[in-house]
Amino acid sequence: MLLRTIPITVIFCFYACFSIAETRDYPITPIPFTDVHLTDGFWKPRLETNRVSTIPYCFQKCEETGRIENFKVAGKLSEKPWQGAAGFNDSDVSKIIEGAAYSLAVRPDPKLEKYLDDLVSFYAAAQEKDGFLYTYWTARETVKDPSKVVCRPDKDRWDNIRSAHQMYNAGHTYEAAAAHFSATGKRGFLEVALKNADHICATFNENARHDPPGHQEIEIGLVKLYRATGERKYLDQAKFFLDERGRENGRKLYGEYAQDHKPVVEQEEAVGHAVRANYMYSAMADVAALTGDERFVRAIDKLWNNVVSKKLYITGGVGATGEGEAYGQNYELPNAAAYCETCANIANCFWNQRMFLLHGEAKYIDVLERSLYNGVISGVSLDGKSFFYVNPLESSGGADRSPWFGCACCPPNVCRFMASLPGYVYAARGDALYVNLYVGGKGTVKLGDATVKIVQETRYPWDGKIKITLTPEQDSRRFTLNLRIPGWAKEMPVPSDLYGFLEKSSALPTLKVNDAVEEIKMVNGYAVLDRAWKAGDAVELTLPMPVRRVICNEKVAENRGKTALQRGPLVYCIEHPDVPDGKVLNLLLPDDSPLATSFRADLLGGVEVIAGKAMSLKYAMKDGEKIVERSPVDFAAIPYYAWVHRGPGEMAVWLPRIPAAARLTPLPKE
Repeated sequence: MLLRTIPITVIFCFYACFSIAETRDYPITPIPFTDVHLTDGFWKPRLETNRVSTIPYCFQKCEETGRIENFKVAGKLSEKPWQGAAGFNDSDVSKIIEGAAYSLAVRPDPKLEKYLDDLVSFYAAAQEKDGFLYTYWTARETVKDPSKVVCRPDKDRWDNIRSAHQMYNAGHTYEAAAAHFSATGKRGFLEVALKNADHICATFNENARHDPPGHQEIEIGLVKLYRATGERKYLDQAKFFLDERGRENGRKLYGEYAQDHKPVVEQEEAVGHAVRANYMYSAMADVAALTGDERFVRAIDKLWNNVVSKKLYITGGVGATGEGEAYGQNYELPNAAAYCETCANIANCFWNQRMFLLHGEAKYIDVLERSLYNGVISGVSLDGKSFFYVNPLESSGGADRSPWFGCACCPPNVCRFMASLPGYVYAARGDALYVNLYVGGKGTVKLGDATVKIVQETRYPWDGKIKITLTPEQDSRRFTLNLRIPGWAKEMPVPSDLYGFLEKSSALPTLKVNDAVEEIKMVNGYAVLDRAWKAGDAVELTLPMPVRRVICNEKVAENRGKTALQRGPLVYCIEHPDVPDGKVLNLLLPDDSPLATSFRADLLGGVEVIAGKAMSLKYAMKDGEKIVERSPVDFAAIPYYAWVHRGPGEMAVWLPRIPAAARLTPLPKE
């Protein structure tokens, strides 16, 4: 793949850059979220909840837990002791600032802007003279019992890099500072970030220390500083850290947990901490795009294939085990013990978006969409004020969202990701426009030297009817419209043999332009329409949404003989309020059991419900012998993202379809 040279413009999300000379970059450019405005009934309320509820709530929790006060303590603006259980708590504040800055970019809010100005002043006060910024270290003398603080330096501020998260904090500071500069034009926060980055560049280089960070993230942040300033040294520093990973150079390797077991260009299997891994893979894509290093591209291609064919949950979640918050072995995908950290699922979206920008294939957006609609939004409640750290696919009743965590990385990640979501809808390459996500709203797209206005009307994900109206600024403007045909609409739940549909569907996508039926011509997973467009041209795409039974590759031991339900992009589950006795884990769903759907506006913010009959399996005594009783029960399945909003109880995504895979309710103890 050749990475062509394109001019950089002001692009938010992971671009967030300013006037830089021509440089190498991604061949495809995402349309900035500031140019896309969502108006639909599914995503607009979620983005508004994030703006008015989640972001203020997370700032409030950071105030209550001392995370914000710690910057004041380090800057000698407060006489309180440093608070907290982890040295990486600084990063939580940065992530929320990033999300708040994205919010400001599309909706001015003087009160919020003033609040951010105050936070920036605290960062500046906490920063040491040479640029080092890590509140625990600077305020360590105020800590009553340092032994109770994990992930901290001990003897020196750059001590314990494997675990202390100095550079992880820095990376999130850079991302927040770039977003704040983009949104407000104020350089104060950016100067704090650049001063810190300059200190790190001087401390870690070919002629000094070679230690890469224990927790990857700074590499992404350094790329954003490069985009914001045009200073090549920040891009080079990101590449330096990636190149040093897996190479001893006088130090002890961190091992698989931190993806430091071999050079990144030689890695072929996703291992270790899933968030660290996905951040690293995202950074490798960035550096590959900006430097043309094809070794990185070849490596992340292999890593992506490994994840999608052997380590991806049906919900789009990643990270099978709580031990190390890590990717498991190939085909190790437990349900009740699934980790699927919300941060890892968000990072999976970051990575897949970048893979699409490199290669232009719809399969990467298919994975992103699966993660987004299932594994990401399950991590935040409908009111935006409680969260899942882990997202299991089965529960015996002990799981519930939490208002906060001691390790609170996930809520702030939700803040920033949701605020930037409109930037994932469209992308462009020369005279080609890509429609990646189907979301009602309006957008303004630059295609070469032309501007095209686009309006999307749809009830997706509840309905597969999508109408797109195009208005080029010049009539008869020729360009190519690429409409993603999701894998689930082409008999492929994921782009591998990890999952499949039990039966084929006869329903096929249809396409019309100005009411005239068009043949669907597919290129790289997109229906391609190449023509001269005039104002008001209307494209209608219909994606059939029958209920589909999903089965798993037989190599996944826990899902043999089981099925999951999917409709459109949504994975479904059955939970306790939707069966008569609240018992889910003893259900069996026969392949021939009829299923019907209906929209319930009064349920969980409005959801499409799948209804049917299952068999309840229980042990019973008859004539002194233990027998199996089978009784039909009515059930309703809801989208997985909405579970446990009605109290904790039993829940399952995968249901036995044959008796050999079923669990029975045991006899009561005497």
